[in-house]
Amino acid sequence: MTSFRTALIAFRRAPLLSALSVTTIAFSLFAFGLFGLVALNIRDALARVGERVEIRAFVADSTPIETITKASDEVAAYPEVLSVEIVTKEQALAKARQELGEFKDVFDGQFLPASLDVKLKPGFRDPTHVGAVADRMRTFDFVDDVRYGEEWITQLYKLRNIAGVAGAALGLAFAAVAVIIIGATIRMAVLARSREISIMRLVGATDGFIRRPFLVEGSIKGILGGVLALGLTWVAMRVLEQYLHFQTAFFDHRLATLGVICGALIGLLGSAVSVGRHLRQV
Repeated sequence: MTSFRTALIAFRRAPLLSALSVTTIAFSLFAFGLFGLVALNIRDALARVGERVEIRAFVADSTPIETITKASDEVAAYPEVLSVEIVTKEQALAKARQELGEFKDVFDGQFLPASLDVKLKPGFRDPTHVGAVADRMRTFDFVDDVRYGEEWITQLYKLRNIAGVAGAALGLAFAAVAVIIIGATIRMAVLARSREISIMRLVGATDGFIRRPFLVEGSIKGILGGVLALGLTWVAMRVLEQYLHFQTAFFDHRLATLGVICGALIGLLGSAVSVGRHLRQV
């Protein structure tokens, strides 16, 4: 409580410097938040595309419906499979006409084969699992061909991996920049109170006793900066939605809370680095 009270007193003594520190932290975390928001929407977009991953096994003509139904039940029992749909020739023709829109008149005959359309569970839509399920379906005698867009799925999976690695690398870079900027703002506060620190040293105060108020102060500034950055990110998202006319996803409560906690931790880390460096020089 003494450290917390000392931190609040420091806020009141230098309100402009404290406001500058919080604002600087907020804009640093705001840049980090914008990047996180972009990464979140890219991840959601890739997830929606991934939901379209589908295996289609074309059934030979004159295959009894009982045989197809039995195979459908067997495939549905695969641990990777989310659902199996039996598509008859008539349904395949109707679906093709619906998807082609103005060109639907080119389909005059029932030349499209029946098929088993298989959707996979999340976590099993990578090329390895999709290919394994497709190979198992090829073992059915009545299946003429199995298609699942192998090249498309491979490219999608590579894109997801690249986006994940790039997102992690850039996120760490933004976090490092935020720590440096926050450390600089905290160092300004430390330098402004260098005389007070020297006096405390003379009267026998330990480094831990001197450091604690600054750590609390850095954490408070990080929390305030995180909340402000979260608000700025929300406003920026709404402006982009109005300007670009598309819906974007925002951080849920869990991610928003995690962002504020990260702000506190970054503020704490920046304070620890700055105070430690200054104490070594005193």
